[in-house]
Amino acid sequence: MGQEVGNAAVLAPDEAAEYDFREGCRILELANSAADPALSIARARVPAGTTTRWHRLKGTSERYVILSGQGRVEVGDLPPTSVGPGAVVQIPPLCRQRITATGPDELVFLALCTPRFRPECYEDLGAERGAVNEPAGGG
Repeated sequence: MGQEVGNAAVLAPDEAAEYDFREGCRILELANSAADPALSIARARVPAGTTTRWHRLKGTSERYVILSGQGRVEVGDLPPTSVGPGAVVQIPPLCRQRITATGPDELVFLALCTPRFRPECYEDLGAERGAVNEPAGGG
């Protein structure tokens, strides 16, 4: 729910709209509309001890902004990297990615996608791409 006048808007999250995503986390879409195709913003929550599935986004860049918790992110050919509050992870299109909540609490971050996230841009890389040291391919 929110207010919109012309191109200006104030959006308020609906916590009841949070859903389990097949990747292994919970997602709350904060802003994702065809009326604003340049950007989407979602809050992701990864339970403690959970690693999301390897995946990549076609035609969409993504940034994670870590809000709380501790994690380890794996992006493309970069070595696994520890992240915590304030860290920003930049992920170009077609770059494989996954994140693990390594602390005792869930890992919470914002996922900002440009252009906006659409389900058809999501590609699950599954078990065949699951080895940490396997070349990323695709960028």
